[in-house]
Amino acid sequence: MNFYNTAFYISLSVCIFGILCRISTWFFRHVQTEDRVSFFPRIMENIGGVISVFAIPDIFRIVRKLLTDVLLQLHIFREDRLRWFMHMSICYGFLYLLLFHALDEQISLRFFTGYESTLNPFMFLRNLAGFLVLCGIGIAVYRRKKFHLLKKTNRKGDWAALLLLFLIMFSGFLLESFQILSPAIFDEMVEEYMRTEDPEEILPLKAYWARDFGVVFPQAPDTDNAELLEEGKGYHEESCSFCHVKPDAAFVSYPLSKIFRPIGNMPDTFRADRILWYIHVLICFAGLAWLPFSKFFHMVSTPLRLLKEKTEIRAENAAESETARSLGMDACTHCGICSQYCSVAPAWQVLGNPDILPSEKLASLKNLTSLLPFGKEKKISGFAEGSYICTECGRCTELCPSGINLQDIWQASKKELLRMRITEPHRQIRKHTVSEWASILKEKEEVSPEIRLNLTDRPETFRGCVQCTICTNVCPVVAASDDPQSDLDLTPQQIMNLMRLQMKDMALGARMVWDCTTCYMCQEHCPQGVRVADVLYELRNIASERMR
Repeated sequence: MNFYNTAFYISLSVCIFGILCRISTWFFRHVQTEDRVSFFPRIMENIGGVISVFAIPDIFRIVRKLLTDVLLQLHIFREDRLRWFMHMSICYGFLYLLLFHALDEQISLRFFTGYESTLNPFMFLRNLAGFLVLCGIGIAVYRRKKFHLLKKTNRKGDWAALLLLFLIMFSGFLLESFQILSPAIFDEMVEEYMRTEDPEEILPLKAYWARDFGVVFPQAPDTDNAELLEEGKGYHEESCSFCHVKPDAAFVSYPLSKIFRPIGNMPDTFRADRILWYIHVLICFAGLAWLPFSKFFHMVSTPLRLLKEKTEIRAENAAESETARSLGMDACTHCGICSQYCSVAPAWQVLGNPDILPSEKLASLKNLTSLLPFGKEKKISGFAEGSYICTECGRCTELCPSGINLQDIWQASKKELLRMRITEPHRQIRKHTVSEWASILKEKEEVSPEIRLNLTDRPETFRGCVQCTICTNVCPVVAASDDPQSDLDLTPQQIMNLMRLQMKDMALGARMVWDCTTCYMCQEHCPQGVRVADVLYELRNIASERMR
């Protein structure tokens, strides 16, 4: 078994193993652990779903959606034509190279009579496909550099995927350009097809190939001798034209070979073409082995998710199965569209928690659900904050190009957070008394004081307070409580008094701080102009920062 076959079967085995592992997670991963269903019932549930989807009345709808939304991606075309071109260029350019170039012995030779990689239109189409992939990579880099949100949320896996694709394309073009220049490859061709070692017979062909095919020989033949060239053309048409055409159809590789032509025969002295072949093959097989462990896996999961989403008729707000949620997590391409249009994205700019953004929150949920059941609390705190800030407006679900029902995933994950008793800050504050919170929050540092007005640290803010209780009397939250002392811990007037006495830590854990509706009634009616509502709002922000 040669190097190519050995490397191919090793990488293919790793790829198949990884795909099976990823698919198995669709049946074992749970967003809601209390609704956990064992493996075999979930298998039967999904088999039943597949049978129902492929019922006779649905066949035409499935075929139509397969064509419009999976193969042609028209839903992306309607939203962003540049992104559609990027996606189609990378997807179909790479698919052509995989099927008709990498697997040419299995596919091209069987379907195209007289196929040779050095004939047209195959040479031209190979360069065109590679060029389209490079264009798609260029657009992807441009988008991730230009758009602020995409630039801030780029992950190493995104850049690694683009880099690997670029290396595959570039090494392929470089390999072809050195093959065009190589006299060693010419000698191998002559030995196999002309079956002669007479230099006088080979010389005319050398001259013809040096002029029209760009081969750089150690001893350059006379390319100005018309008679010699005509004789070489005859040899070419007799022995070589069935397998080789002029390489100018390789509109990327051929100009690239001209760049290296001035260095002469040096690359051929150490067989640069062979070295590049090994490098190109290894990079390709590394990509094959890495496919199921990277974002490349969306090539498998996204079409399945789109077909499920486009062919399924379900009631509005109906919950999906755990398998559908797991498939949705794997179908995410981290394109950033959901985050770009997220209604609470401004909160991310202030708080700096990436899990506020849907694309980042989904990635965190995917990691967290692979643990038992969610992972350590220090890992889940950011996810919980992002989940509770989400307003469930549904915009991310509506715009997701992969058809992921993100709203259902957020609702299910919030239920799991509540089951684990991880709640929002205004609910967590009821776990302890005011004095307990004072000692807890006192130990934690404030992380972003620059975003506040610092009213609570300035004595002049409270200098005018005469404890007249007007702020308490006009407060609708106090009025709605039967026992303010028990329900709110402290009234607005009492909080202002604590602040006057420089006991800020004691005020941070008061329920009144968190129950305040910021209606500004207290501030508008204060006869001394104390900014009561602004102080309460700032206390809430300080406590929230420390709790984070």
